[in-house]
Amino acid sequence: MAELTQADIRAKVEKLGACRTRILGEIRKAVIGQEQVVGEVLMAFFAGGHCLITGVPGLAKTLLIKSLGEVLDLNFRRIQFTPDLMPSDITGTEVLEEDKATHQRALRFKRGPLFANIVLADEINRTPPKTQAALLEAMQEHQVTVAGITYKLEEPFFVLATQNPIEQEGTYALPQIQQDRFMFSSVIGYLPRADEIAVIDQTTKRSQPVLERVMGGEELLEYQRIVREVPVAEPVIRYAVQLAAASRPESASAPDFIKEYVSYGASTRAPINLILASKARAVLDGRFHVSVKDIQAVALPVLRHRIVTNFRAESARIKSETLVGRLIEQVKEPKSGM
Repeated sequence: MAELTQADIRAKVEKLGACRTRILGEIRKAVIGQEQVVGEVLMAFFAGGHCLITGVPGLAKTLLIKSLGEVLDLNFRRIQFTPDLMPSDITGTEVLEEDKATHQRALRFKRGPLFANIVLADEINRTPPKTQAALLEAMQEHQVTVAGITYKLEEPFFVLATQNPIEQEGTYALPQIQQDRFMFSSVIGYLPRADEIAVIDQTTKRSQPVLERVMGGEELLEYQRIVREVPVAEPVIRYAVQLAAASRPESASAPDFIKEYVSYGASTRAPINLILASKARAVLDGRFHVSVKDIQAVALPVLRHRIVTNFRAESARIKSETLVGRLIEQVKEPKSGM
């Protein structure tokens, strides 16, 4: 990347705009509808972030993530999180093996399912905090530590965790600090009737669609570096910071409805992820600049899980999504109109 000129980077950004169309075309062969979630996961991939996806069973969460892995030619692993899952079950463990020739015994590290490019952490809130913490290290540091030895994970590395909003018995609520590690919190809902009919027609056929590889892991890593090269004007950065600051009830810039309904607002990770996600959105659109519209487009999945509502909001059935929408209306855009 160091030797690439601005002209080279711009050419690659324009090329990615065409690649995005091919990627979405391949994914649509397997996944019908869910355009919003597909777009958010794709943005997270190119920004190098992780996603938390909430939705009831049977809405193609696993299919979506597996399909992305095939199109981007990445290794995919699915981990079903359960109450008896231990950290070593996901990170790996040392096993005692005997050499058949010399009969000497030695410890060998057996890698766990975290050693993949894409890890689907299915129903993450069903596993104890100790195992959730092991996943946290992997997400933040892209490494795991076993028996005092640190092992680097494969790159690129993404965690896409799911939560089931229906059943809460026997679950371990994901701590707010761990939710903050996810770039996006996406919600996957029921399909419109026409799309659901198309899904049933496709899944009940004898043959299933074959997805073509569009991009490899090395190329994806290169685009992740290019995303960080995208310039952002100072007024746009200030707007992202103001948007996050306005969500904090103790802030002087917080509107009255935030002070009334919010216990804790978004941390500094919020504007960081707003900018990174906006850069990825711009690059995927074939643009080499970020606008306020990009910030507003990614504000909901970035802020949804970072704004903690209080009892008064719960009593009035006001969700964080509603508050994010009102914040976008309330916070003034830069005068330059960028």
